[in-house]
Amino acid sequence: MASTVLESFRQFASNLTLTGLQESTVSTRQTTVRAAVESDLSVLDSFLTGSYRRHTLIPPLKDADVDVVAVLDAKYFHNYNDRNGGPAGLLDLVKRTLRRTYTQTPDISRNGQAVTIRFTDFAVDVVPAFYRNGGGYLIPNSISQSWISTDPKKHVEILSAANQAHNGDLVPLIRIIKVWNRCHSTIFRSFHLEVLALQILNNVQITDFPTGVRYYFDKARALVTQKNLDPAGYGDDVGSYLNTQAKVNEAVSKFQSAYDAARRAEDNAARGYAHLAIATWRSLLGEYFPAYS
Repeated sequence: MASTVLESFRQFASNLTLTGLQESTVSTRQTTVRAAVESDLSVLDSFLTGSYRRHTLIPPLKDADVDVVAVLDAKYFHNYNDRNGGPAGLLDLVKRTLRRTYTQTPDISRNGQAVTIRFTDFAVDVVPAFYRNGGGYLIPNSISQSWISTDPKKHVEILSAANQAHNGDLVPLIRIIKVWNRCHSTIFRSFHLEVLALQILNNVQITDFPTGVRYYFDKARALVTQKNLDPAGYGDDVGSYLNTQAKVNEAVSKFQSAYDAARRAEDNAARGYAHLAIATWRSLLGEYFPAYS
């Protein structure tokens, strides 16, 4: 409960952080998963990545995925590059490896780029990878049976530096945008929203969260129609999943509706109608956003 918009956003940002117990649970779980992979495969390195590592994961934890990258010996790449099932075969190998440890876990599945272990409280995605000539990593794409160039460690470094430049306000703002996305059909992929934030808020000061959120929606309307390149520098359009004009139009429409709602909320706040402003923000951002008191 809150009586001002700024107080509501402060409480909201706090509501979107993991508790100490949740952090401890994730830490223990990902450690055991990494050990399970390393017990049977030749692993050169393993590390956390994804929204959890970039601190942009949003609650509830039961709906979240924690990403682990396992960098394998190059012999597996040569074995699964163009034979033995290719990238999909490599993921199947990782799945069999995890099954030997997690014999009682019913839901272990292969998806496009990872093997997912769904526990009762949250899921862990295990992404096999190889060192890439020239830097970064190659990860499998079992849908296109190809290899994707990426650098998740670089993504962490870039977002961390940007968040520091914004005095710690960028990461909570991204969490807010992700909650909006989940409340309104989840059309956007999580990482795409982060890349848009890096572009939109580059060299822009976040004065407060309501203004920053409205500014994000404003600029995203045009930016989402363009290529949004992987910030690690590999040239991939992270918005390429919006691969038809109809999907792009829907994306623009989502941002437009959000922008219009944010403007209404700001107008109500400027006229002294805090209760109406908070109600509008809550309809836009969901039940984690505090109600007016």
